[in-house]
Amino acid sequence: MFAPEPTPEEPPPSRDAPLAARLRPRTIADVVGQDHLLAPGSALRTAIETGRPHSMLLYGPPGTGKTTLARIVARAASAAFEELSAVEAGRAEVRAVMARATERRRGGQPTVFFLDEIHRFNKGQQDALLPAVEDGLVTLIGATTENPSFEVNAALLSRTRLYELQALTADGVRVLLDRAVERGEVPLPADDGALAFLADRCGGDARTALGALELAAVTAASSGAPSVSLAHAEDALQRRAIRFDKAGDQHYDTISAWIKATRASDPDASLYYLAVMLEAGEDPRFIARRMVILASEDIGLADPTALPVAVAAMQAAHLVGMPEAHYPLAQAAVHLALSPKSHAVGAALHAARAHVREHGAAPPPAYLRSASRREPGYDYPHDRPGHLTPQDVRPEAIRGLRFYEPDDMEPRHRQRVEDLRRARGLP
Repeated sequence: MFAPEPTPEEPPPSRDAPLAARLRPRTIADVVGQDHLLAPGSALRTAIETGRPHSMLLYGPPGTGKTTLARIVARAASAAFEELSAVEAGRAEVRAVMARATERRRGGQPTVFFLDEIHRFNKGQQDALLPAVEDGLVTLIGATTENPSFEVNAALLSRTRLYELQALTADGVRVLLDRAVERGEVPLPADDGALAFLADRCGGDARTALGALELAAVTAASSGAPSVSLAHAEDALQRRAIRFDKAGDQHYDTISAWIKATRASDPDASLYYLAVMLEAGEDPRFIARRMVILASEDIGLADPTALPVAVAAMQAAHLVGMPEAHYPLAQAAVHLALSPKSHAVGAALHAARAHVREHGAAPPPAYLRSASRREPGYDYPHDRPGHLTPQDVRPEAIRGLRFYEPDDMEPRHRQRVEDLRRARGLP
């Protein structure tokens, strides 16, 4: 008969294990980032602190701590930890996990089953997990970098709680790098510039940053260097350092250059400055917001599709995150650069606001003030041929003024404005 596994304190990883494994947090207190999930009183923190885990899906970019959290959950519950990757495992491996979990339950020991890349399981394989989850045979913790709403079937989603992990900030990654150096987990100290570079350029992936630090330290030590330099870090990460202060002048100078290059209709320059910002770790949401603004401010009705493209890129950046978000951002940058340019809409709004600031807000005509379309004196356009009314809908103080003047890049709108004014008998 299968003997239930004991649950002694998990031994520390060997010195031959990768740096990321040696530094893996073992308690909540050691976890860096994910404060939105582990705040005091939160469901996940409470489950860990009480040792009463529930089945869950951990969704987030690589290197954000999905495996770490799963191990912490198991340790807190004194549960056996079973780990499989859906990339390599099939039904036979899952059945073996369930068989061991059944024997453990007879001895009173729970099992946490961590299934990495759970989205790689097809519907049938995912359905096969349901009985064990419903029966409480295992506490399932699935991990995925893909949106579970699209990649995990509804039956499994309804039986698990979804937690979305966020990419670590550069400051968070730096904490881990400093921890590795301070604990002597790498053979050499590291220059501040090297650590800052790794923290900024790893894309919020702690595993990538720690792996690069370990490689850089080994390379530096073999060459007799006294410390890990920026050059060692660049070589390990296979990227060049970019002088870019996200809180300072470079941040604003580069986005300004991107805006002006895109306004100048140069797609190559637009892509270049976009690449500079992405390589430097700029927040893609900040870039996307500037795209939305430019689509209206500098393109407007010269290309009405520009704004939907920019908004779609912003939504896509939020939905998929980096690094994949660089594709919709690049698509939007090229679209915006190639679009015809016009600032007529913005100029019209500025002119209207300037008039209001100088002269105040004139009251609308009395026949426009009621919500009823049958207000006495109001001429309902849909009762007219062509759905046009000759009635003046402006306050008396601005009759005869023009704010919107379509320019050469808005010929269709210019013609439409002239046709409407003529049809309505306006000057």
